[in-house]
Amino acid sequence: MALSKSSLISRIETEMTAQGFNITDTNCVATQLATAIANAIIDEITTNAVCSGVDSNGDSHSAVKIV
Repeated sequence: MALSKSSLISRIETEMTAQGFNITDTNCVATQLATAIANAIIDEITTNAVCSGVDSNGDSHSAVKIV
């Protein structure tokens, strides 16, 4: 699954608009909040995501970093 900050920002802004936030330009507080939230989420996932399991060659792995 590919992660995209710009895509997540857009999704957050869409949800905020649906909830009644007025997103009028790139300098409004709601847009800045959406950007901050998206950046934090993507950074957290890419920094701390790990997986465990069996790969396509049948090798077992635990706590492998996801990049």
